Amino acid sequence: QVQLVESGGGLVQAGGSLRLSCVASGRTFSSYAMGWFRQAPGKEREFVSAISWNGALLYGDSVKGRFTISTDNAKITVYLQMNSLKPEDTAVYFCAFRNRNIRKFTGSALDFDYWGQGTQVTVTL
Repeated sequence: QVQLVESGGGLVQAGGSLRLSCVASGRTFSSYAMGWFRQAPGKEREFVSAISWNGALLYGDSVKGRFTISTDNAKITVYLQMNSLKPEDTAVYFCAFRNRNIRKFTGSALDFDYWGQGTQVTVTL
């Protein structure tokens, strides 16, 4: 089993920035992938970004150019730097983990096996 703990959510004004973190622990392997999804009230879960241990990347169209994903392989931690935040970025952000490598992300939740509890991000005008 793998446990994921997210942090860094909060309340920010439009145009501001937040940095989310997610630490994986438990039965992890050296080849892995991590990602972020989000879900706003009344909407389906949406892909935000993903990164593999060896640098494969994918961003959702709505966050390209504003969000940056990175990883610390030594700590099995993924970060999501969110800049130029908009009210429509308001959602619960979920960390996701895959305990094996992936050649190419699809943007689907099916790419991942484990999920965090989520952290709330609220962007106000």
